Amino acid sequence: MQTPLLDKINYPSDLRKLEKEQLGELCQELRNELVNIVSQTGGHLGAGLGVVELTVALHYVFNTPDDSLIWDVGHQAYPHKILTGRRKKMLSIRQKDGLSGFTKRKESEYDSFGAGHSSTSISAALGFAVANALAKSKHKSIAVIGDGAMSAGMAYEAINNAGHVKHKNLIIILNDNDMSIDRPTGALSNYLAKLISSSGYLTIKNLAKDVLDHMPKIFKNTVVMAKQRAKEVVTDTMHGNNLFEHLGVNYIGPIDGHNIEDMVTIFSNINAVQHDKPFLLHVITKKGYGYKPAENSFDKYHGVVKFDVSTGEQIKKSSDASFTKIFSDELIRNAKLDKKITAVTAAMPSGTGLDSFAKKCPSRLFDVGIAEQHAVTFAAGLACQGFKPFVAIYSTFLQRAYDQIVHDVAIQNLPVRFAIDRAGLVGADGATHAGSFDIGFLCHLPNFVVMAPSDDQELVNAVYTAAKYDKGPIAFRYPRGSGYGMDLKRAKKLEIGKAREIQKGKGILILSLGTRLEEVKKAAAKLTEKKKISPTIIDMRFAKPIDEDIIKKHIKKHKSLVTIEEGAIGGFAAQVNDFVNKNGYNKEVSIDNLFLPDEFMDKATPDEMYEMAGMNAKKIYNLLLKLI
Repeated sequence: MQTPLLDKINYPSDLRKLEKEQLGELCQELRNELVNIVSQTGGHLGAGLGVVELTVALHYVFNTPDDSLIWDVGHQAYPHKILTGRRKKMLSIRQKDGLSGFTKRKESEYDSFGAGHSSTSISAALGFAVANALAKSKHKSIAVIGDGAMSAGMAYEAINNAGHVKHKNLIIILNDNDMSIDRPTGALSNYLAKLISSSGYLTIKNLAKDVLDHMPKIFKNTVVMAKQRAKEVVTDTMHGNNLFEHLGVNYIGPIDGHNIEDMVTIFSNINAVQHDKPFLLHVITKKGYGYKPAENSFDKYHGVVKFDVSTGEQIKKSSDASFTKIFSDELIRNAKLDKKITAVTAAMPSGTGLDSFAKKCPSRLFDVGIAEQHAVTFAAGLACQGFKPFVAIYSTFLQRAYDQIVHDVAIQNLPVRFAIDRAGLVGADGATHAGSFDIGFLCHLPNFVVMAPSDDQELVNAVYTAAKYDKGPIAFRYPRGSGYGMDLKRAKKLEIGKAREIQKGKGILILSLGTRLEEVKKAAAKLTEKKKISPTIIDMRFAKPIDEDIIKKHIKKHKSLVTIEEGAIGGFAAQVNDFVNKNGYNKEVSIDNLFLPDEFMDKATPDEMYEMAGMNAKKIYNLLLKLI
């Protein structure tokens, strides 16, 4: 693939040497480069394809990195990485010791702010802008928010603050691609659609832009401001008001986000002036733009595995059902029998498997947008009225709603069910997406039941148990990826807080929580083969309440106690240690707790990450060997 213009660019300073008329060709080269890279590595594709022209225009006009470019939902930033000195490393993206799949301050000075979760860019950019004002700097601060991130309340908190706090030179780019991971929902999406679809509004905007293009450069700054006033009149006439204007923000748009020359013109005019009020540029893009398989995909190829560039066909590695699908199928089965069961997700029906639920029970699926806090309290309201809400959110995103979990669910002891997807180490997405903390932050809370199924069947049992449990909040966690391909049997209601004995042995008592159980079995089998010692293995099932009876039954018969969990310190092991210490068993047995390292683990494959964490069969065997 020939990329003569892109080959000249190592950094944005090289980009700025091109003529404006060359930028369209550069964008096509950059888009082809992006498709070629992600086809070999897997990763996020659709969002990056949609911002190619926007990325080029921003780096062409603004003096990055002195002007701070802050990307929301950092997976939009692949084209940005290619243009900022990292092109040669792109084939290492999302791999051990390679580039991050998101923006990362330690990786490049052009990554002004790290972003894994969404809706943080405006808050951060306002901080940059205020810091610039205090330092009497004229540098610009530019937030690029999009891919559904404007559905989160934090974005509006930031805009509300930005409209009134003293600062200069804050620019907000609303990348409106009518998508997040799934199609957006809610009043805001409808509001933006109305702004876009108003033909009269667009006509006035296009006319103003046409006049601006033909004015001598010396008059352009004046025209920009006059254009703002004309726009206010048009907006007020057609819509009665403009949400952003009333929040103290200068609104410009909508702008075609794939017309590179128009964007360069508009960005250049804004860049030429110092301004106290924020500018919000409403840019319309298409997720997956320029690559037909992505454009035609329901999720616009949001996240992909390796694929064939010519066909777009993705290379699947496993035919086993994922844990996500196992959860979804069992929830649907229960919902058919119980009309009180509802499901709530935060902008991720496909990611959590609830898209299938929506097809079977459309009136009982609620996608609230990227608004995890609202999702939890909304579910609490449903529970107050006798419904049985299942809140399906990734572990890493559930953290954003912790206050609501505490105050609106736990304190009121409401029977909200939490289906916690992507629990444990997730691999290529790294620290921002690892589900490391949910065991700890839920086990701390009175009234909570916390389950961690160890395999496919146990997950089916956990979903069924949660559906039947109405004494208070209950959660169950499960990992990313394929299950074990088990032949599933009809669900069994679990007795709350009761474990199951996997193997009776001697010497070492292993209390395993979650899907590391298979690795524990492998390690124990090797110990039996090599040393003729067979440890006792318990699948604890519950992080809270723990099965005290089964511990009492076995602990005095063993010299060593080992706990293992796919979570950070302070979770399941803390519950066990407290029980052991209070009952004096610590005088009779040695205790070893195996949990995730006290660090933010960088990206790698899940297998590599669990080896680094000491949680694969080999590392567990070595620990058991030391104990005997």
